[in-house]
Amino acid sequence: MSAIGIPSASAARDRRQPGWRAWALLAPMVLWLALFVIIPGLILIVYSFCERDEVGGVIFAFNADNYRRVFEPVYLRIFARSIGYAGLTTAICVVLGYPVACYIARAGEQLRNRLLLLVMVPFWTSFLIRTYAWMTILKQEGLLNGLLQAAGAGFGPLNLLYTPTAVVIGLVYAYLPFMILPVYGSAEKLDNSLIEAAHDLGAGPVRAFSAVIVPLTLPGIAAGTLLVFVPAIGMFAITDLMGGARVPMIGNVIQNQFLQARDWPFGAALGVVFMLMFALTYALLQRRHASPA
Repeated sequence: MSAIGIPSASAARDRRQPGWRAWALLAPMVLWLALFVIIPGLILIVYSFCERDEVGGVIFAFNADNYRRVFEPVYLRIFARSIGYAGLTTAICVVLGYPVACYIARAGEQLRNRLLLLVMVPFWTSFLIRTYAWMTILKQEGLLNGLLQAAGAGFGPLNLLYTPTAVVIGLVYAYLPFMILPVYGSAEKLDNSLIEAAHDLGAGPVRAFSAVIVPLTLPGIAAGTLLVFVPAIGMFAITDLMGGARVPMIGNVIQNQFLQARDWPFGAALGVVFMLMFALTYALLQRRHASPA
């Protein structure tokens, strides 16, 4: 630094260019991404162009036959079903999670911390235990039907378990916190003066909500949509347990190809298509978020 307090050219250059310390801090993350994301992804792509032999081994005969199988009608229907269930799950999570997130963001500090703790409490328990708990609730002799009969609802026990409704309930329960938390992050930063200005300019509650609050919280909605929609497409545990394997989704098919059918190349091709769907979803959300209102 010079005598008059102006930083030297070398100091300014050091601030512009990250030094070895910055790269050393990034090294663990880069190593983690390389070992558990990039390399497995490349292996998946290579396997997707291979063939299966008679005993379930992998033959490195590169062709696109597996991708042609992916687009057969039976698998296209499974993809469509998976997208439909994931879309329905995401829509329900938005409807349920958005007002909860906004309420938490506007609550007092002490109440806000308690509500956030309640949102996080399910993560303290194993996912499988929570899923089996829902099976106990929804089965014909379960808690829900017991409460309906005790209340004298006037209709027979509901047969919810092993149905598409049970699958949607399980998916919503599993991924609802992943919608609440990103929306809460956006709603917490919302400037109340903008809402007050909208009211001063004559906007009613509905108009202020649709024209001010929702656009300003769109980043949280987009992040929540990505965190809910993509994992919901590939979920297989809930569809196996709560759907009784009667509602197969793409995650179930991929699991079966790797474990039961031992057709790793075709399972890899399905996985690559699934990754492309994730990339497409991310690109659409980014484009929607970047486009002017």
